[in-house]
Amino acid sequence: MMNVDSLLARAESGFDNLKVSQKYIDSALKWLKVWLTEDSFRDYTAQIAHLITTENWSFLLDSFYQVIPFGTGGRRGLVGVGPNRINTWTIQASAQGHSQYLMRQYGEEACRRGVVLTFDVREYTQKGIYDDTLPNPVMGLDGLRLATAAAEVYAANGIKVYMFESVRSTPGLSFAIRHLQAISGDMFSASHNLPTDNGKKVYDRFGGQLIPPEDQTLVDEVTGNVKDIKVTDFDKARDEGLIEYVGEEVDNAYYDAVSRVSLSDERDIKIVYSPLHGTGLTSVYPILKKLNFDVSLDPATSSLSGAFENVTFNIPNPEVIESFANSLPYAQKIDADILISTDPDADRIGIMLKHRDSWQFLTGNEIGIILTNYAISKYASLGRLNPHSTIIKTDVTTTLMQKIATENGVRTIGDLLVGFKYIADVMNRIEADGNIEDFIFGAEESHGYLTGNYARDKDAACAAIWLAEHAAELKKKQKTLLDDLNDIYASCGYCHNYLTEIRLLGAKGMEQIALIMDHLRDTTVDAFGDFIVKQRLDRREGEPRPHLSQTDTSARNILTYYFEDTADTAGIRVTVRPSGTEPKIKMYFEVIGNPCSLIKLEQEKQKITAIRQKMEKAFMQYCYGLLDVDFPDRGFLLFWQLPLVDKLKYFDIEDEIASLKNIADAGERKTELDNLLNFLGANPIEKVDSAFKAKFNAGIQEYLGIQ
Repeated sequence: MMNVDSLLARAESGFDNLKVSQKYIDSALKWLKVWLTEDSFRDYTAQIAHLITTENWSFLLDSFYQVIPFGTGGRRGLVGVGPNRINTWTIQASAQGHSQYLMRQYGEEACRRGVVLTFDVREYTQKGIYDDTLPNPVMGLDGLRLATAAAEVYAANGIKVYMFESVRSTPGLSFAIRHLQAISGDMFSASHNLPTDNGKKVYDRFGGQLIPPEDQTLVDEVTGNVKDIKVTDFDKARDEGLIEYVGEEVDNAYYDAVSRVSLSDERDIKIVYSPLHGTGLTSVYPILKKLNFDVSLDPATSSLSGAFENVTFNIPNPEVIESFANSLPYAQKIDADILISTDPDADRIGIMLKHRDSWQFLTGNEIGIILTNYAISKYASLGRLNPHSTIIKTDVTTTLMQKIATENGVRTIGDLLVGFKYIADVMNRIEADGNIEDFIFGAEESHGYLTGNYARDKDAACAAIWLAEHAAELKKKQKTLLDDLNDIYASCGYCHNYLTEIRLLGAKGMEQIALIMDHLRDTTVDAFGDFIVKQRLDRREGEPRPHLSQTDTSARNILTYYFEDTADTAGIRVTVRPSGTEPKIKMYFEVIGNPCSLIKLEQEKQKITAIRQKMEKAFMQYCYGLLDVDFPDRGFLLFWQLPLVDKLKYFDIEDEIASLKNIADAGERKTELDNLLNFLGANPIEKVDSAFKAKFNAGIQEYLGIQ
């Protein structure tokens, strides 16, 4: 093996070829030296040397240029070697800082009440990055190992640990914290991210994630005050009573609490449920069974697996319609009425439903609209509405929820910052005032919902109950959830909400995201294409002044543009913000139409959708222009979650893909195609086929004759 000085010199030379700021290079070299020289990192040095000798400069820089940020919710990102990756060191450093925070805030009470630890199915198995012939401490790293590593730190700091022996859901954790009266908790998960990711979400004594300024206090402790990481032996801590396993009693109490949110006894509905290989098997499925629903598990996606091997693109996200592709055939086979799915930690829910012999997907906003209308109508019929009854939503969630609530005399708190923790905070305040019975429903557009008073984070299980029983009631009337939604649209006006993003990776991506936000914030833009700006709202302005903390400032990095209406619209807005958990900038489009008859609704939908598509291209092309990217219109046909660098690379090789037609042997054509598209990951053809077809009038497989 090369000596440390030689390795560092070679890395420095390699980094000089990258187009990034010198500050990132200097920081990466600093951390490389630490990891190559300090004894606590000796297990990682062989793989670091491998990354240097194979000259994987961009990946190496991204792994080492910073300590993976401890954000307002915790740490989430790629598993791997280095401070900017999820590994036992970054997780134990987080646990040490969290322990110090708890002791400062609560003293002996923190030790006595303790923390609850849960984890989902994730396990790191990625090939092709590290040398499989060398020792690798991150290979096979799963949630149990991360939770165990964290437990050893909490126990070493004298803090009691309650731990599940097997996977549980995020809402299950939120409930357990409240049920066990713990002081805090951790969920080891990367939610719906790719299989390469993992992380840790931190929860407070109420079962929700921390909000400003309290989250800033925790961030400061983790990032600035951790000098030494205390660790004790896990088995020793168990023997001493510092670590205690929990399970069935907590599970049963959780099932009972969620079951009580049911608003109807109707059960005549046939359900297929897909946990997308995740923890919904410990929450959604047993709860639906407990309530006597006819629910069948999808055999393709119901095994616990962090590879998410039977999910298209390996992206276990019910927000993405493609995630239903492998479970839908079973739903069709058994003639189900609805197909429900949840992400790996089972806090988000998605649904498809059979409607007039075809299967239809509902977006997160559409689910929120349906459930708002259902809950209010049920509360009214049960005599549970009062002048203080409340719906809570984030600002980027559809405004139609508020319109429904207002028309029914229900209060809406609807301008919250993005993140379910802000909904939970309002619930805490309502509860503190003794009025929690006034809370009806909370929702965010990213398929997150909550009712009841048993948790403080979104829960797919309670939403599954309402969707299933509402679908059963509608079935008795020979109607579907989509019929219900269309009735709402006809009465209130079609509200078309659409989310897209520009995914920008690494240190360069951070600079690009900042460039876009800074430009939009500092520049008066009068119009995007044909759309005239009426008002721009900057959430960094206004109250509170000053901001509560740096985390508060970061959460307020949101701009909303309101546009002059066309003859066909009753509202147009675009909201833009950087993601708090992933390397991307997100754009939320909303175009509202006018009330119309059911007969004209489909025509109205097409008209409003066309306006959104035109608005999307105008706004996005403006942003691409800020990055000096000439983005073709066909780029909007690519899978929307692809990183920008991959979208541009596809267009660079598109003609090369087409030229494979000239290879005589079909097997060789297929091999060469696989090599060209390898950078796109799982199901590569599906990610780019629409763009290819728009140019060549046939999909890739058809064009190349390799179907």
